[in-house]
Amino acid sequence: MRHGKVKERARILVVGGGYVGMYTALRLQRTMKHELRRGEAEVTVVTPAPYMTYQPFLPEAAAGAISPRHVVVPLRRVLDQCRIVVGEVTSIDHAHRTATLTTLATEETGGTEKLTYDELVLAPGSVSRTLPIPGLADHGIGFKTVEEAIGLRNHVLEQMDIASSTRDPGIRDAALTFVFVGGGYAGVEALGELEDMARYATRYYHNVEPEDMKWILVEASDRILPEVGEELSRYTLTQLRRRNIQVLLRTRLESCADRVAVLSDGQRFPTRTIVWTAGVKPHPLLAATDLPLNGRGRLKCTAQLTVEGVAHAWAAGDAAAVPDVTAAAPGSLTPPTAQHALRQARLLADNIGHFLRGEPLETYAHKHAGAVASLGLHKGVAQIYGRKLKGYPAWFMHRAYHLSRVPTFNRKARVLAEWILAGLFQREIVSLGSLEHPRAEFELAAKGKHPLDPSTDPKGSS
Repeated sequence: MRHGKVKERARILVVGGGYVGMYTALRLQRTMKHELRRGEAEVTVVTPAPYMTYQPFLPEAAAGAISPRHVVVPLRRVLDQCRIVVGEVTSIDHAHRTATLTTLATEETGGTEKLTYDELVLAPGSVSRTLPIPGLADHGIGFKTVEEAIGLRNHVLEQMDIASSTRDPGIRDAALTFVFVGGGYAGVEALGELEDMARYATRYYHNVEPEDMKWILVEASDRILPEVGEELSRYTLTQLRRRNIQVLLRTRLESCADRVAVLSDGQRFPTRTIVWTAGVKPHPLLAATDLPLNGRGRLKCTAQLTVEGVAHAWAAGDAAAVPDVTAAAPGSLTPPTAQHALRQARLLADNIGHFLRGEPLETYAHKHAGAVASLGLHKGVAQIYGRKLKGYPAWFMHRAYHLSRVPTFNRKARVLAEWILAGLFQREIVSLGSLEHPRAEFELAAKGKHPLDPSTDPKGSS
């Protein structure tokens, strides 16, 4: 790519600033740096947030092992040769090479903005897959963003404060009951890390013991962590139950109205904490395009990461149904994992360069290398190239793998430094829930109300 020449000015629009969006733009920036500087190519990244979130670190951020700012990568700093637009693409008319979007500026006026492009990279990622469960919208907590992870950490510690200060046994029991729905990576890792943190925090509460807390994992299928294989899935189940975590298989959440978790097996748990990690679905933007989708709402793609039957359109990651050429079964697709997203992003960027220079495209072929999962401090499971690891070795492998994958040397160094410091000093167990409502106290003061007036709640309902 570096020795060729782009014949015409190429306007490349990247929709999404996650794994695929950032790594594609970064690869284009490195391999087309001369064209970008001379103005022969232009890369525009439209993203809802000016940073990329490294989601595998969210459980550790929730547990306080990593600072929130080190879980994210600032796009303007990393993609200094690209144009970054903070906004949401609401629709795409690929036939006319036009994307409609809203930005912070257009939100003020209620209008929209249009961008034209030559090459389109669709990488909006996925959103939480929810169900019409009574009370879920009012009381559920997601776990896909760094804001949700830190909010959940603050929420758990606030519930321990409530339990410590109340004399009402009903309120205390509900505050110390934590229900997680979904037994995949996000649910198991989030529960494992937060239970570990809360167990440690009880030493600073004179009237809250680890045995007082109820941690419940609800999974609709017959196993948890299916990605690590049947043997390690059973091991994980055993380890969680040894920690007095209730793992309920073949069970669904049917309602959480009035702060009561009602399960399909008839059990009812009064609780102030419902964490929803029961899967994801394609971003709704895909349905607002004129591009072909498969039965599950993902873009139909080729093994070269082009959108099937459409010129000048590319996709990868959660939004793309990419054929798995390494699978024995015909029609197999690559799973929407970070492992595939990172590798697809690099090839996608290379193929865009090949296309602009009139060179043959490469085929994406990567066999799944394995999976790693953390179950809390010094606890984990891993399956790497068929080799199974448990306990401390798996936990160490989990950290080593993700440290090698988090982008930029700056972030690697900061995360490693925090891990070293965490090993030398005690955990931080401070709840900063008021950060979610930073103007609340001032608003009350400006209205002439005292922040401690019982008729007001400056922190909002928790």
